[in-house]
Amino acid sequence: MTQQTNDDQPGIAAAVIVSEGRVLLVRRRVNEGQLSWQFPAGEVEAAESEEDAAVRETREETGLEVKALKALGSRIHPKTQRHMSYTACEVLSGTAHVADPDELAELAWCSHPEIPDYVPYGLYAPVQQYLDDIMTQ
Repeated sequence: MTQQTNDDQPGIAAAVIVSEGRVLLVRRRVNEGQLSWQFPAGEVEAAESEEDAAVRETREETGLEVKALKALGSRIHPKTQRHMSYTACEVLSGTAHVADPDELAELAWCSHPEIPDYVPYGLYAPVQQYLDDIMTQ
């Protein structure tokens, strides 16, 4: 059985941001199926790297200036069938807020034990491993 993907659509770049022992999650104004809480993310624009897109989308959605640290991996998302890339980022400046109210309803800084409350269907394994490593030190 082949997996159908939305190859004609741009990929989605997500920023995995941990600050002061908490990870930033955002809740979209319009749910994508059961995907309610997720990482700041958006479409990769033409001639833009996945890491640059994650940084840009974070700024546009949350007002935070972040720096890409490393790629955590990519996959075809099992719910949306979109190509997803995940980039670990660190906060450079700013205070997280809903900077794009058309896109986001709210945001939350979650502790490691709270992640399953916000994302009950689980995270992409390399992202979960990164969060386990960095948030439980």
